[in-house]
Amino acid sequence: MGEATGLLPLDALFANPSRPLCVDVGCGKGRYLAAVARHNSNKNFLGIDRQLSRLRRVSRKLVREELHHVRLIQAEAAHAIHELLPDASVAIYTLFFPDPWPKRRHHRRRLFSPAFLGDIYRTLRPDGRIHVATDHLDYFRAISTLFGAETRFGPIEPLVLTPDEQTDFELLFVAQGKPIGRASYEKR
Repeated sequence: MGEATGLLPLDALFANPSRPLCVDVGCGKGRYLAAVARHNSNKNFLGIDRQLSRLRRVSRKLVREELHHVRLIQAEAAHAIHELLPDASVAIYTLFFPDPWPKRRHHRRRLFSPAFLGDIYRTLRPDGRIHVATDHLDYFRAISTLFGAETRFGPIEPLVLTPDEQTDFELLFVAQGKPIGRASYEKR
């Protein structure tokens, strides 16, 4: 954890850097990240979050469970993807329940934008995928419209998480009966 500058030295971060890299953007309390890492020891995982307190909690969980193929960085998501991740280095991105910035005047703060999709495209491997979920259906429509205007990504079957992989937000929203918008895309 900590602030980094320049590209992340992925070869030095992971014991087996040839494994596919999966990036959980906004990993929060790490429920999804730990669960998916538990079931996929053949992949490397990188959790990104801006809140140090969350990352400390996730780090303790990862150490307790001896999940040595997971790394964490404290950074704003857009900055991390734009500045820290090398070209064609990521196999899978997961972005679950990003801040919807629901007020119209705040929409410019939303993570998903044409520039952000450009960075996702640049950093994804040729067969790379991105999985998105949100309870904010207006934001989901905006994300879907953004991807729909892109020729660099094609829609694929949305990823549905197993009960142990569901994030804390997903558990909360499902318990409240809120619908969840899900979409997945593959780099063309």
